[in-house]
Amino acid sequence: MTQPLLEMTGIHKAFAGIPALRGAHLRVGPGEVHALIGQNGAGKSTLLKILTGAYLRDAGTVRLSGQEVTFTTPIQAQLHGIGTIYQEVNLVRLQSVTENVLLGQESRRYGWIDWRTTHARAAAQLRELGIELDVTRPLGEFSLATQQMVALARALALQARLVVMDEPTSSLDDSEVRTLFGVVRRLQAQGVSVIFVSHRLDELYEVCSHITVMRDGETVYAGELGGLSRLQLVSLMLGRQEQELEAQGQTGFKRHEPGTDTRLQATGLARPPQLRDVSLDVRRGEVLGLAGLLGSGRSETARAVFAAEAAQGEVRLNGRVTHWSSPAAAIRAGVGFCGEDRKHDGIVPEWSVRENLTLAMLPRLTRSGVVGRAEQQRIVQQFIDRLGIRCASAEQPIRELSGGNQQKVLLARWLCLQPELLILDEPTRGIDVGAKAEIQRLISELAQEGLSVLMISSDLEELLEGCHRVTVLRDGQSVRTLTQDDLDEEQLLAAMAHGDTPPGGSHDRAQS
Repeated sequence: MTQPLLEMTGIHKAFAGIPALRGAHLRVGPGEVHALIGQNGAGKSTLLKILTGAYLRDAGTVRLSGQEVTFTTPIQAQLHGIGTIYQEVNLVRLQSVTENVLLGQESRRYGWIDWRTTHARAAAQLRELGIELDVTRPLGEFSLATQQMVALARALALQARLVVMDEPTSSLDDSEVRTLFGVVRRLQAQGVSVIFVSHRLDELYEVCSHITVMRDGETVYAGELGGLSRLQLVSLMLGRQEQELEAQGQTGFKRHEPGTDTRLQATGLARPPQLRDVSLDVRRGEVLGLAGLLGSGRSETARAVFAAEAAQGEVRLNGRVTHWSSPAAAIRAGVGFCGEDRKHDGIVPEWSVRENLTLAMLPRLTRSGVVGRAEQQRIVQQFIDRLGIRCASAEQPIRELSGGNQQKVLLARWLCLQPELLILDEPTRGIDVGAKAEIQRLISELAQEGLSVLMISSDLEELLEGCHRVTVLRDGQSVRTLTQDDLDEEQLLAAMAHGDTPPGGSHDRAQS
């Protein structure tokens, strides 16, 4: 039997007395692309953080090429050939692309950094991934998808023998995903092992040969992927019978009829070059989807409505023209906004669940400069219970929570303000099947209660099953609004790709 490159056995870890891992194990062979899946809170991230030196294990052993190792810092793990690409890009946005790709590996001449050579090396590393860009510019000037590819380039520059990819495709479009899969196969051919974490089951079947499934801090399955159906995988993750899943389906959306009165109306939104002409409307109790390929202007539209970015055009809320000069004014008017990047635009990692949840509500909780702690705790516990947020206590740092539970805290942050309109940018990106269904169910329930929702999603199934209508953007323009009568995958893809319908279909231009 071939000696594994990585073997983790009997791994235990607890936070504040609450077990996160209970005897978990993971075995990865040389040149193997190994899937690691499980619900949010199953222990995947904790296991990987122990592997990469971010956490110390309480018990268990970690062996790399047969040698027992204990990494106390991520740098130690990197020096032993372990590269990591995180779902939420863990790079320095203010530094240049080159500095992010080759930090600590710069070319030197006479003791000084040879920037010309270093820039050329970074550009060449990115070119291998099919990315052409100005590597001298700050990383933060580029899209989240580009930042993800820069993170991949950095891992490859380290010449790792084991690459950990945590939701690497969550911010990539189809062509970039193809490029990434090509890189994964090239790494495999070179004998490099890959741990691939993803909630997109189709991706796992395409690139992975083996799989480990975790649930409640334990490893519940480890073996070859080919012998498992998608339904069996979901059943293992959730701990439920396959027949039950077949009967209930895997989405949490429930249908209801929205109101007829218009809550939000945006007309002629423009902020060249990202936005050129976007119009949309959202009714009371309606979930309006916002679809489009990467770069179509979806997030820019949401930020323009929320006054996070200045834009031309007109925005009406409940029939009245708005003149919001800042997001604070939009919040006071009854608008909430959950951005797509939890790490940088959402959570405050070192703060507690309580502090993060009530962040937007602090002005209402403050009297004479003092926060009313009893009222704050009452509100926090109310939403922990309502949304099923899994945490040791309200005082637990939010960074210790799973991605799905962090997302629930961010939703609760806005819900406690009782908004009339909630803008959600990729609300289920990078979270597992169970947590995804819970958030989808919550969105439906809130809409039934009268909340208007503007939801951006790259998940076609989420748009088709969860939205009453979908407005499609292309090249910064709204090109079509699909209603229940013509909302299907063929029509949606045609509108996203061409701005029109398939041959023989009816054409309904976007209307406000």
